Amino acid sequence: MDKKTTTTALLLAAALLTGCGSGSDGGDTGGKATGDASKPPAAGSPSPSEGTKTEGASHEVTLEVTGKGKTMIMYTLDESKTETVTLPWKRTATITPEGAEKEVGRLVLVTPGNSLGENGMLTAGGCTITVDGKQVADNDGGKSPKPCTYEIK
Repeated sequence: MDKKTTTTALLLAAALLTGCGSGSDGGDTGGKATGDASKPPAAGSPSPSEGTKTEGASHEVTLEVTGKGKTMIMYTLDESKTETVTLPWKRTATITPEGAEKEVGRLVLVTPGNSLGENGMLTAGGCTITVDGKQVADNDGGKSPKPCTYEIK
């Protein structure tokens, strides 16, 4: 086969395959439900207006970064943001896990930048995360190089 014949054969095969499964023969419903729409939903099943989204318990989450001066931080709480802040810094939000977040968790985190240490040198900023009044994460006052993270379920 020459190049032109091969190309034509491939295009023809692609066109034929594209037409497969179009639903015109009644065998494919195109992802639509095939049940009788006039029947009410079975007892215990959610109505279409109710949906299936479920929420977990709400939690008050506080992120804090300690130190002196200004630094850049990155955090994920009710939004993800990077900003330059004056230390000490604190942000609180109410988080309600929804859907799959109840099972796998919703990550909250704060990554502090460097701040002015007691000796006048730049050091890693300290961070903590508090959930419902209980401290759940800290970086040991900046002694650990890791950010503060926690998964809310």
